[in-house]
Amino acid sequence: MTLTLGPLQVPTPVVLAPMAGITNAAYRRLCAEFGAGLYVCEMITSRGLVEGDETTKRMLVFDEAEDVRSVQLYGTDPAYIGKAAAILCEEYGVAHIDLNFGCPVPKVTRKGGGGALPWKRGLLARVLEAAVGAAEPYGVPVTMKTRKGIDEDHLTYLDAGRIAQESGCAAIALHGRTVAQAYSGQADWEAIGTLVQHVDIPVLGNGDIWEASDALRMVEETGAAGVVVGRGCLGRPWLFRDLADAFAGRETTALPTLGEVTAMMYRHAELLSEHMGEERGCKEFRKHVTWYLKGFAAGGELRRSLGLVSSLESLRALLADLDPDEPFPVSALGAPRGRQGSPRARVALPDGWLDDADGSDFHLTEDVDETTGG
Repeated sequence: MTLTLGPLQVPTPVVLAPMAGITNAAYRRLCAEFGAGLYVCEMITSRGLVEGDETTKRMLVFDEAEDVRSVQLYGTDPAYIGKAAAILCEEYGVAHIDLNFGCPVPKVTRKGGGGALPWKRGLLARVLEAAVGAAEPYGVPVTMKTRKGIDEDHLTYLDAGRIAQESGCAAIALHGRTVAQAYSGQADWEAIGTLVQHVDIPVLGNGDIWEASDALRMVEETGAAGVVVGRGCLGRPWLFRDLADAFAGRETTALPTLGEVTAMMYRHAELLSEHMGEERGCKEFRKHVTWYLKGFAAGGELRRSLGLVSSLESLRALLADLDPDEPFPVSALGAPRGRQGSPRARVALPDGWLDDADGSDFHLTEDVDETTGG
């Protein structure tokens, strides 16, 4: 089973969801070493790219082994989106652009961005048309990611799917939660199946894929053309190997021992150090320790030391104290990873945002440094 996005053929129908501070070049390389798929760069802002913001440019780093460059773009202004898409194609040689209309973070939705924007159907169409139009001369497919809607009373995904198709998008990814849910509760896979029936372009399903079996079940139940994996791969880059095996009908490799996990941890820190320098790379690695060791019997003092690691040498010494033969904790399988939180009683939106769903002239301010994905 493969995934077709315009001229782009993805050997395994699996997409790594962009996650701020996570899906940098090092982590994308690590995941790609385990299995074929599409590995998307951290979300960047269109205005930041157009105006040459240094932070934005530092995020647009690709590994030498990354032959298919994929970037998620955030923005609310069609002019900025179009210019940014052209820059990505011409100056960065990207092969795929994804637009973020799914972020639930209040600082984003408060300005009409992320998961709030699809409520404005006219504006959504203009943004998508600008991106598709700019990328088309380069043969680069544009996709979009969205959520079910702002809340259960303001659903947007079916209109978003129609607009994506009419605007020339190659596919649409749907996270089966509303903005109000954020990452809480259970993803609504039935909505994904409904969207599949509603559009002719490929639909990618997102939400609650913790194991390869979940991905197969989602595709079987919804008819989705593929899956988008986010929190499920935190501390588990080998999930992409399991996904590739599952979609190819191969028997899944046995669960890794703690020794194999520590080898992955060191490889991760090594790649971060190659891209960022050892000191910064080790600091960046710290956030991953808890995810890698979830369910293992590693003691609290050792975990704390790993969370303060500052060099590859010290990391190697600390990892050597772990029992390499300890089996993978079965209790950690199928369990949520990363942020969950609680549903929100009220979604932060611009004043008057819900008054007119057809408006396309709502004035929005787009930040340069908006780096939170979702």
